[in-house]
Amino acid sequence: MTVFRFNKKIAVLFLLILGVSFGSLVGFFIALTRDLPEIRNLESFKPSSITRIYSADGVLLTEFFLEKRDPVPIKIIPDLLKKALIVTEDRSFYTHSGIDLKGIFRAVFRDIKAGRFVEGASTITQQLAKTLFLQPRKTLLRKAKEAFLSFQIERRYTKDEILGLYLNQVYFGSGAYGVESAARIYFGKSVSDLNLPECALLAGLPRSPSRYSPLVDPELAIKRRNVVLKQLKDTGVITQSVYDIAKEAPLNIANQNKTSVKAPYFVEYVKKFLEDTIGSSRLYKEGLRVVTTLNFNLQQMAELAVNKGLSDLDKRMKRHGIKHPHPQCALISIDVASGGILAMVGGRDFSKSAFNRATDARRQPGSAFKPIVYAYAIEQGFAQNKIILDAPVAFNIDNRETYWQPKDFSGTYEGEMTLRKALALSKNIPAVRLIEMIGPSSVAGFAHTLGIESPLSQNLSLALGTSDVTLMNLTAAYSVFPDKGKFVEPYGIAEVVDKAGRLVWRAKPEERMVMSRATAAIMTDMLRSVIQDGTGRKATSIQRPIAGKTGTTDAFKDALFIGFSPSITTGVWVGQDAFTTLGSGETGARAALPIWIDFMTGALNDKPLQYFDMPDDVVVARIDPSTGRLATDDDPQAVKALFKKGTEPTTP
Repeated sequence: MTVFRFNKKIAVLFLLILGVSFGSLVGFFIALTRDLPEIRNLESFKPSSITRIYSADGVLLTEFFLEKRDPVPIKIIPDLLKKALIVTEDRSFYTHSGIDLKGIFRAVFRDIKAGRFVEGASTITQQLAKTLFLQPRKTLLRKAKEAFLSFQIERRYTKDEILGLYLNQVYFGSGAYGVESAARIYFGKSVSDLNLPECALLAGLPRSPSRYSPLVDPELAIKRRNVVLKQLKDTGVITQSVYDIAKEAPLNIANQNKTSVKAPYFVEYVKKFLEDTIGSSRLYKEGLRVVTTLNFNLQQMAELAVNKGLSDLDKRMKRHGIKHPHPQCALISIDVASGGILAMVGGRDFSKSAFNRATDARRQPGSAFKPIVYAYAIEQGFAQNKIILDAPVAFNIDNRETYWQPKDFSGTYEGEMTLRKALALSKNIPAVRLIEMIGPSSVAGFAHTLGIESPLSQNLSLALGTSDVTLMNLTAAYSVFPDKGKFVEPYGIAEVVDKAGRLVWRAKPEERMVMSRATAAIMTDMLRSVIQDGTGRKATSIQRPIAGKTGTTDAFKDALFIGFSPSITTGVWVGQDAFTTLGSGETGARAALPIWIDFMTGALNDKPLQYFDMPDDVVVARIDPSTGRLATDDDPQAVKALFKKGTEPTTP
């Protein structure tokens, strides 16, 4: 009986110990697996990728990313890189089941001896688990979770799949995640093009990427690379002779300037649009390909023209006695037919001022606004040979005893003249008389249909360009003339596609007819007279069909030239951000037109000769530019002018 009781106590004690042990194991397992991610999430894991912005002619302008990450299939990764990584990080990779028991025992012994974590003993699989799912802080529980996840990963995926995931996720220093991004940052090429020394360098980085990065410490990077090369030699992957050559190879690090943003004002413009249109999350994470309308060749021409023009202006301003001159310039060029932005310069130096003066600055256009007034008049039935008086005049304001007396820039008056001549010579008084006839409010409304978005004063001074506008709006309005009366909203992005090549977004610019084809042709003809006989004579050097208009504001604070060929419309503005003078005589013809000429000369150089539209409902008549009457055959002053059928002069 005593033996039975003793055996019963032993049995109870055994069951108690067994229960406690089982409970402890269950508790440990629950603690181990609590908050662990499901391994199948690897299949749907989508790392943030690089979105690339390209010009229309295929030039990479910039990249957008949260992390510099560019996943690639493992088949394009060189075998030498894979072997170098394995001999460096995990030589038993193809034989273990996720953890290396010998390595663990060795690491534990060294950790105990040191009294802290000094060796990780992590396999490639464990490093992948840590990279994707776990926090980096070293604890025993985290190491246990890491091992558990590694077993699960090994059960579900092949070794090559695990290696591919690792190579696309691990950090390689200097902002590079994955081997493709690392190859491009360090060597300026795809991972598929790496040679042996370059593969060895990348394979040595994951151990301590911030320390071994060749951009941080080139000498240490070479030492680490050569350690990897020696391991390749010692394991028989490469021969002694190959090793001897490879260890002497220079780094050949890519010029980091190659990664700088091209056309920065334009890139910032399209970035804002993309953030508003597809959202910041997609832009920075989904690895999109964005094709813009920018022509990089024209962009380079624009930047050169702006730099030269501002350099020349700097010198003139100093001669004027202006201390510390700092003129700014904006240029925007638009494809007439599509509305696509071909080139954009928003200032002289983006690194010093990111403010885009082409799209965001509102400045007075001066006489560059006059074509909108004349276009509305032509649309209302006026002919370009209508006579208007250029003589001193005073206008009563608001029926009070206050009078406004506009003055011509030249200070001289020429009496009666045609609308054509008044526009060509940029006469102020005829423009004010004309807007009085047709109504400032009507002109303001008409300007808004042409794409002018800013508020416009509905008074007579509107004819002289006293209301602020943006250069892009004004340039787009001028595009209506060569585009046969059609307004097209300017845009900078042609299409956006995802990593699989699926269309995400495509441009559908707003289009609308805003004037008759005849009016557009007549206005083009009148603006050609600005080049042939007026303030834009310097542009005759281009020797192509072109048209345009100068603009200058009071005290020479703003200088503009907006002009076009049959295919390209370009606007140039020059001024100072502080709204101070550019100096006496710095008109649109002197400060802005030379920049326009330099750009358009290059832009049109390789284009076939094109002619402006000549619709069926207009006719050509030779007229005297001063009287507007039909010219005689022997009149040397006669010019050819366009008229809507039935409005042309018939008697000399």
